Amino acid sequence: MTDFLIELGTEELPPKALKTLIAAFQENIESSLKTAELSFSAIKSFAAPRRLALLVENLADQTPSKELVVWGPPATIAFDADGKPTKAAIAFADKNGIPSSALKSESDGKVEKLVARISTQGKKTVELLEAIISDALAKLPIAKRMKWGAKREEFVRPAHWLVMLYGSEVVNANVLGLQAGRTTRGHRFHFNSNIELKNAADYTSALKTTGFVLADREERRQLIQAQVNAEAKKIGGVAVIDPDLLDEVTALVEWPNALTGKFEERFLQVPAEALIASMKEHQKYFHVVDANGKLMPNFITVANIASKDPSQIIDGNERVIRPRLSDAAFFYETDKKTTLESLRERLKTIVFQAQLGTVYEKTERVAKLAKYIATHLKADEKLAERAGHLCKSDLVTNMVGEFDNMQGIAGYYYALNDGENAEVAAAMDEQYLPRFAGDKLPATTTGAIIALADRLDTITGIFGIGQQPSGSKDPFALRRASIAVLRILVEKNLALDLRDLLVFAKSQHASLTVGAELVEQVLSYMLDRFRAFYEDANIPAEVFQAVNAKQLSQPLDINQRILAVNEFSKLPQAQALAAANKRVSNILSKQNAATNAIIHSDLLKEDAEKNLAKAVSLKAQVVAPLFAARDYTKALATLADLQQPVDTFFDSVMVMCEDQALQQNRLALLQQLRALFLEVADISYLVPAKN
Repeated sequence: MTDFLIELGTEELPPKALKTLIAAFQENIESSLKTAELSFSAIKSFAAPRRLALLVENLADQTPSKELVVWGPPATIAFDADGKPTKAAIAFADKNGIPSSALKSESDGKVEKLVARISTQGKKTVELLEAIISDALAKLPIAKRMKWGAKREEFVRPAHWLVMLYGSEVVNANVLGLQAGRTTRGHRFHFNSNIELKNAADYTSALKTTGFVLADREERRQLIQAQVNAEAKKIGGVAVIDPDLLDEVTALVEWPNALTGKFEERFLQVPAEALIASMKEHQKYFHVVDANGKLMPNFITVANIASKDPSQIIDGNERVIRPRLSDAAFFYETDKKTTLESLRERLKTIVFQAQLGTVYEKTERVAKLAKYIATHLKADEKLAERAGHLCKSDLVTNMVGEFDNMQGIAGYYYALNDGENAEVAAAMDEQYLPRFAGDKLPATTTGAIIALADRLDTITGIFGIGQQPSGSKDPFALRRASIAVLRILVEKNLALDLRDLLVFAKSQHASLTVGAELVEQVLSYMLDRFRAFYEDANIPAEVFQAVNAKQLSQPLDINQRILAVNEFSKLPQAQALAAANKRVSNILSKQNAATNAIIHSDLLKEDAEKNLAKAVSLKAQVVAPLFAARDYTKALATLADLQQPVDTFFDSVMVMCEDQALQQNRLALLQQLRALFLEVADISYLVPAKN
């Protein structure tokens, strides 16, 4: 067993793709080695701006030798009466490369057959590596490959050198038009020279000590994080390190050195989010906040060299950031001269969707829907309507035109500048919450209303023109919008009927192509997003199905029922009662029993049915106020006590007896029993499906 090193040297790789590329490269190599049955102890990955590398530790020298057993025709067919091979036997021998005189027969456990035992020698690992590496690189997730020079080969960036060492020996391989060797290259500025590697295990130490390259991506990442935190501490601040930015910076440098710069305090008059966006998106700087979380007039940059005069690098970065921040300040001051209300007119020229009209028309619909929602929540209708009208005005501001991630945030600041109500201002930003899975929800009622109205308008409109998501295609992010609506309704405890809201949202659209089925179609789609909620919470699918069977449309109520049924399913009586409910359901479905069936006490003959009737009657009285209060968990726990009388009933009573009066009375009793549980859910779904 020997260590194997592969390093592909390139022009600077796309920084945002580096993490994905090296992960896929490792996965592809690992899969190919396992397919070839080549054992190894571990694979270490290395990724830097100009290189992708893997070190496979203790890689087997060859694939395993194997003995292949091939069964042929039965011995009675393979040999004639004189014991000589027949044509069938000779054909079997020729096919497997053995002389007919060497043919043998063995029992396969049933009958004597010809058998050929063919030994295959394992293949040398070094002979397989070229194909394995080429295949792994070809499978990398590269959106657009490029050619360079006169070469036919394609890769994400021009490839310049290739190292393939099996222990201390160079692997004879040609990949991407490069002949493998043992020569890597150092840092572009600190050591712009070749480095000869003696063996695979020397890779990281040789690059680090000689070449000024930290090849280990995770090591560089941790070093950058530590350096940035240390720089912030020097100025009495705290560095805000966004993981994605940290990954990107890690992919931009081979020999990181964090340095702190500053900018004029006058820029702090600009919304902090705009300054941060400018520093982060344009310059890849980390921003610094004080103990109170307030932005400080400093930034931390990570250089790719250890300069003898760091002040020059800092000065250069300060010169670069100043005009960027000046632009942000100019946009902010210019935008403040125009109100969000006056900007609405410009929304008439922006198309939201060709069949659904302009952004202005969308704000009109959102405002009306927001007012309708506010009415149901007994919230301030005027604030909701006002926020709906203004919610997209910041799209045409200079700030959002320059920094698209300021959408909503800019609207918040401009609404405050215009003297709008604080909740209206907050709604400008909160309409987009949650922006991603696990993100915070709107804090204000008006913000939550606009967040709902905006998404419901979009979902209804897009479904209404027949462009609902299919497979992996969801250009309007309707899945994410649906989940956001559900989260807001459930986590903000908003008892709103989704079907009702969709009916109103549909009425706001003038020219939809989908007809009367639209509302139920959208409702089904949205509620189906609930499944992911409960999968993440480890709630069994049958619990969701039990509640979903009731075809309800209030997400908050649905969630409360699912949580209650989940708790009920853990009780020792749950499975027996679920099975009984399923049995009752099957009986009633065959008899078309009336839903308002009345139990006649004089027809209760057996003790078991008398006891069950009494128990059902008592439980109905106890759980009625619990159902009214939506305390489903307590209600189901109370009904769990019915297990014993239910089991006794089915053990002792013949439901489908010949006496029609008794039969109908017993069916009525079962109808009332099932109706009690159906107040919450159809718990018959809790019975495990038979394979």
